[in-house]
Amino acid sequence: MAFFAGLVDAVAGGGGLIQVPALFAAYPDAPPATLLSTNKVSAVGGTLNAARRYLRHVSLPWAVVGPAIVAGFVGSLLGANAVSNFPAEPLRKALPFVLLFLLLYTWFQPSLGEAHAPKTLGRFQQLKAAILGLTIGFYDGFFGPGTGSFLLFGFVRFFSFDFLHASAATKLVNVATNLAAILMLASLGQINWALGFAMMVANIAGSQFGSRLAIKHGSTFVRKAFLLIVSVLIFKSAWDAYFSS
Repeated sequence: MAFFAGLVDAVAGGGGLIQVPALFAAYPDAPPATLLSTNKVSAVGGTLNAARRYLRHVSLPWAVVGPAIVAGFVGSLLGANAVSNFPAEPLRKALPFVLLFLLLYTWFQPSLGEAHAPKTLGRFQQLKAAILGLTIGFYDGFFGPGTGSFLLFGFVRFFSFDFLHASAATKLVNVATNLAAILMLASLGQINWALGFAMMVANIAGSQFGSRLAIKHGSTFVRKAFLLIVSVLIFKSAWDAYFSS
């Protein structure tokens, strides 16, 4: 499952949809915080590998991506620290509806993410990037499912990236948010390092395959994968929030 999670996440985000349920199924008696943090250890390897491969083929506007990375790291630290103080249930209930909005918006905007035409860089764009990173970073540290899809949509919608460049930028921010969550959770002693590193090997192998597919087939492929993955994530998150026992 870590291999398939790495493949899916490298293309359009959503690898946690595969990897987290697999962890809970395999270790039903383990504390949830341990499993979620172990998932982060596995995912960061695949995400970092995918980012490295993307950067060989695409050029990113660092004046936008840089602030998003830094703010994403800070946001994830804050989110991971807030886990024990605030309930995640409201987010779990709202997630299917937010994802449905992303799906419908993207579906009815067929030209969205088709061309890579970043807006003129300036202080306002950098501020928007920092807000995007901080918000989604906090969400990733606090809850997590769909983080990659949210970032991908954000770079396409707010910065006029195409889906391929947005996927590359997403991986870099996601590396930062995962690392921050790992640092925070490790300080609380909640990580199964042996399992996390073993899964990381498989996750990296999957990300190699997934990033190769995305680079070879381009933005149209990533857009289709994004729509498919978000559709599945809607059903999965709705089931978990409203129908599972």
